[in-house]
Amino acid sequence: MSNAANTSASASQTLCPAYLVVGEDELKRQTVVERLRKRVADGGDLEFNHDVFDAEEADGAQIVGACNTMPFMSNMRLVEVNDAQKLRKADAEALIVYLENPSPTSVLCLVADKLAKNTRLYKAVAASGKKSVIPCDPKKRAEMPAMVRQMAVTHGVTFTDRAAQKLLELVGENTVKLDAEIRKIALAHNSRDAVSPADVESMVVRVAEPKPWDLVDAMAERNLSRCLELLGFMENASPFSLLAQCMKRVRELMCARALLDRGEEGNIPAALGLNGKRAWLAKSYVANARRFSAVELRRAVIAARDTELAMKSGTDPRSALVDWLIVVCTPQGRRG
Repeated sequence: MSNAANTSASASQTLCPAYLVVGEDELKRQTVVERLRKRVADGGDLEFNHDVFDAEEADGAQIVGACNTMPFMSNMRLVEVNDAQKLRKADAEALIVYLENPSPTSVLCLVADKLAKNTRLYKAVAASGKKSVIPCDPKKRAEMPAMVRQMAVTHGVTFTDRAAQKLLELVGENTVKLDAEIRKIALAHNSRDAVSPADVESMVVRVAEPKPWDLVDAMAERNLSRCLELLGFMENASPFSLLAQCMKRVRELMCARALLDRGEEGNIPAALGLNGKRAWLAKSYVANARRFSAVELRRAVIAARDTELAMKSGTDPRSALVDWLIVVCTPQGRRG
C-alpha cells in the first residue's frame, strides 16, 4: 500500500461512525460540519460520496441505505442529516438500530440545534465514540461582545466594545447573521480606526427586536431616550411583562442602595446573588444604585403600582409604561 493510501486509511480510522453536532450556535455548527467534510474528503472524492438529508422529509430507511452504500473511489462516505431533532420516531429508531452495527466506510453526521441527552438517538450516537457528540452551545450574553470582536479580527477589522454591543442589538445573537454583517462592514470600512457604534448604525439595518433586559438596563441607567428608542422597536413585548421585569431590577437596586447607605458596599454581590459567574454584574448594580436616592426608588415602586392599576383599568398599557419610565428616569426636582 502506498504512503498516500496509508495516510487516507489512517485518517478514516480516526473518525467515529457517527457524530451529533448539537447546539444553537449556527456558525459553530457550520464550521464543525465543514471540518468534518474536509476530513472525509482527505480519503477521496467527496462529490460522489456525500448525501444530505432534511430530517423533516427524510425516511429513516433512505438514510440507512445511504450509510450502507459502498464509497466510490474513496475510503469513506459522509451522510448528513440536518434538523435531526425533527426526525420522526420511526425514522430515529431506524438510525438507532443502524448504529448498533454501523458501516465501517461511512460517517453519519446528525446536525441539530437541540436534542435532549436522555433521548435514545442521542445515547446511540454518544455510544459510537468519546468525541462523537460535538456541542455547539451559544456564548452567554456577557461573552457575546468579546466574541463579536474576535470574529471581526478574522475579517481584518477591529470593533470597539460599544460597536460590538450595537451590532448585537441590531442583528441579534445568530452567529451566522453576525458573521455576515461583520464581513460586510469589513469590506466597507476603509479606515485604520476601530469600527465605532456610529459606523455600525450607518451600515447595518435592525433585524432583531430588542431583548427585555436591554430596556431594563436602560431604565436602571436612567437613560430615558434609550428606553423610548428601545420600546419603539419592541412591538411584540407585553407592557405588563416589561413593567414586571423593570420592577424586579428596581427592587434589586433598592437593596443595593440600602447597603450603600449603610456603608456595606462589599455585601451587595452576596445580597443580590451575584457571586460566582454573575460577579461581573456587581459593578453595574453598584453604579446604577448610585444613580437613585432611596426616595426615588420608593417613588418608582409606588408609581409602578399606579401604572399597573391604570393598565388594568383601560389606559393604553404601552402609554402607561412610557409614563412610568419618565417618572423613574427623571431625577426628582428636574421633571417638568
